[in-house]
Amino acid sequence: MKYSVKIGIIGGSGLDDPTFFKDSTELKVDTPFGQPSDSLICGKISGVDCVLLARHGRKHSISPTNVNYRANIWALKHLGCTHIIASSATGSLKEEIKPGDLVLLDSFIDFTKKREYSMYGKNDQVVHIPIEPPFCLTMRNIVLETAKHLCIPIHENGTAVVIEGPRFSSKAESNMFRSWNADLVNMTLVPEVILAKEAGLLYCTIAMATDYDCWREDTEKVNVASVIKVFQENVKKITHIFLNVVPIIAEKNWDSEIDELKNLVHDSIQSK
Repeated sequence: MKYSVKIGIIGGSGLDDPTFFKDSTELKVDTPFGQPSDSLICGKISGVDCVLLARHGRKHSISPTNVNYRANIWALKHLGCTHIIASSATGSLKEEIKPGDLVLLDSFIDFTKKREYSMYGKNDQVVHIPIEPPFCLTMRNIVLETAKHLCIPIHENGTAVVIEGPRFSSKAESNMFRSWNADLVNMTLVPEVILAKEAGLLYCTIAMATDYDCWREDTEKVNVASVIKVFQENVKKITHIFLNVVPIIAEKNWDSEIDELKNLVHDSIQSK
């Protein structure tokens, strides 16, 4: 089957500006799981159909726990998206990952507690989705090569511990996460990455380190003001990558990757 590429863009703090879209329209989408975080902005980037969604709402009024991840992913799928590229602010757990650095995530550790992790469960259906690899390897390679071409430094791999939030970590928690050999701490990756795979959407995330969490001595402990400041100072790097990645993704034939993921989901469903 030949698929038409349509790219969903999920913006974290600071990356929810629809002005880089052309011919944009705003849509409200009703889903079986309630309302998405905000209206969806449909438009084109370099002639490629895209859909932009602000994860926390355009006024950043939704906490990480209360983001309706299921509705967000369902809405993007409903509007015909085949891919999702996302951004997220994170805390660094490694000395070499400095505030302002970009990290191309390749794994995660789920430390959340209160979220809905599946769109299945009704009608006696359960999906045991194999999550590894969590991120589309081909999309990761495209993002990596694009960043290199643009001379934007990016860490090629990274594991994020995903915490419930909205509070930041205690020092004991931060050091525990470091002992797990994690690279970053984050509040929104899970269940977004899981639901994207359930929906058969190819997914990739660029994380930005905005702080050193609270483990590092002689460094300002993480706080909202510093997170926003660092993100706003560096978000143009992510935007620049996204704007260049979109047409490259659209040029490729993704039939085999999409079919493989659809078959994986189908084979993972257990029904009575």
